[in-house]
Amino acid sequence: MTVPLHLGVRAHDFGQIPLTDLIQKLQQYEFSHIQFAIKKSFPESAPSFSALSPGTAAYYGNAFRRAGIQIAVLGCYVNIVAPDPQTEAQALADFKTNIRLARDFGASLVGTETGSVGHGYTTDNFTEEAFQRVIPAVREMVAEAERFGVTVGIEAGLNHPLHTAALARRLLDAIPSNNLQIILDCANLMSPDNYTQQDEVVAEALELLGDRIAVLHLKDFIVRDGRIEMVPVGQGLLKFEPILRYMKYERPHIQGLMESTTEPHLAGSVEFLRRLYEEV
Repeated sequence: MTVPLHLGVRAHDFGQIPLTDLIQKLQQYEFSHIQFAIKKSFPESAPSFSALSPGTAAYYGNAFRRAGIQIAVLGCYVNIVAPDPQTEAQALADFKTNIRLARDFGASLVGTETGSVGHGYTTDNFTEEAFQRVIPAVREMVAEAERFGVTVGIEAGLNHPLHTAALARRLLDAIPSNNLQIILDCANLMSPDNYTQQDEVVAEALELLGDRIAVLHLKDFIVRDGRIEMVPVGQGLLKFEPILRYMKYERPHIQGLMESTTEPHLAGSVEFLRRLYEEV
């Protein structure tokens, strides 16, 4: 029997729509799980992270659960290496709030990228100093996660202090806790300098991170005017075969989350992934 492809989507890629409409669309596309960032999907329910309560989490968690949809990743994208200490402290506090409420949401993994040491993009993110700032922040998050039986998912991202698979491996080695796992987005590892060697980049990521990958983001990219630009899945340059082969044979039943693919393109992208999954 072929192991099925477990495909999900970021909830906010449907935009800010009523909860009943969101659930209907998720069921329409037969998505079994989602990445849920409440501030992006339902900002009126989360004017701030500190406003969240177990009741908020249960309201949404129960609605998705009744519909047969799991929150695979509770998205809490905050800047954990912000340039000023007050903003960084607030970011860590917000992430810890999501950790404490994860079980009420019905989620076991809370995810973020690492942010930026400057205000917006800066080449300072590519320094060893920037990476060293990531370690104590993530260590603090993981300690909280251990207390609540939750997993922290860190995603490497282009232009972030954590921007390569090798750095993600270093982070795992620096914080030896199984409550720290990786959200792998292979498109996020592509740059204008390395995308022509994407076979090697993806192979290295899968080898270095292995079974520490908790979930995969599935998105596509093109290069335009010397810059990486994200496009709907199946319309870009990313070779999905090795990723789907990893999902099918090395990590059966691991969850994949489509990203940056909006509804006009969703049916075609789902069909593209399912067909390729059957072929690999």
